[in-house]
Amino acid sequence: MSELASEAMESEFGTVAGWTEEAVAALGPEYAVPAGCRGSGSEAALRWLADALAVRPGERVLDCGAGVGGPAGWLAAERGVRPVCAEPMAEAVHAGRALFRLPSVVAVSQSLPLTVDAFDVAWCLGVLCTTEEKAALLDELRRVLVPGGRLGMLVFVAEGELAPPLPEGNSFPTPDELDGLLAGAGFTVTATTRADLSDSPAEWSRRADEVDAEVERRHGEDPRWVEAQEQSGRVGRLLGSGALVPRLLVAVAG
Repeated sequence: MSELASEAMESEFGTVAGWTEEAVAALGPEYAVPAGCRGSGSEAALRWLADALAVRPGERVLDCGAGVGGPAGWLAAERGVRPVCAEPMAEAVHAGRALFRLPSVVAVSQSLPLTVDAFDVAWCLGVLCTTEEKAALLDELRRVLVPGGRLGMLVFVAEGELAPPLPEGNSFPTPDELDGLLAGAGFTVTATTRADLSDSPAEWSRRADEVDAEVERRHGEDPRWVEAQEQSGRVGRLLGSGALVPRLLVAVAG
């Protein structure tokens, strides 16, 4: 996540992250990756990005806006890397450290406490549309990547008119805006595709649903749970209408 702009987003990405950690602890460690990847891509989407990024064992990898760390945990297990996670919500960072034991820092994406040229690869999944400071976010990613470093992104792109009610705090770029932002930050897109966010193994989906059910059992009467569900439901409605499109891309830092 970048710096969040609404109470609804605080609930969705902060409070619910802590509840997710609690639910995974009750259900078992095999639930961590499926639960941690909610909203950050399907297993197939993560695999497409990892392949297109050509992630190799031992490379220095950043997950920018890591949430509770599900995609980073998946990448660590699949590709022999140990990603560094940056995430502004303290509850999510705590959950990521507990669930995946990866190095993590509480930080907004527009101001990363990381050195120049620190990483060979970065990915940023579902984060760009959570901030108005898109250029600053991309500039930071370019700063911490080595020249020729690779960036993978999942971006929710507005390809049609977005009918209200809209999710609070989101700012979805158009395709032209996204292309302009990437070029302005010094990135050249080398691969792109439309993501299928439902394309995960049945067992993965079942476990993610069981974690949601456990969180709802424990906290379903809490207004913050209701608020988070409303927020994600609004995004789902826009995706279902076809006006909002999940786009995967890989770009190279100039």
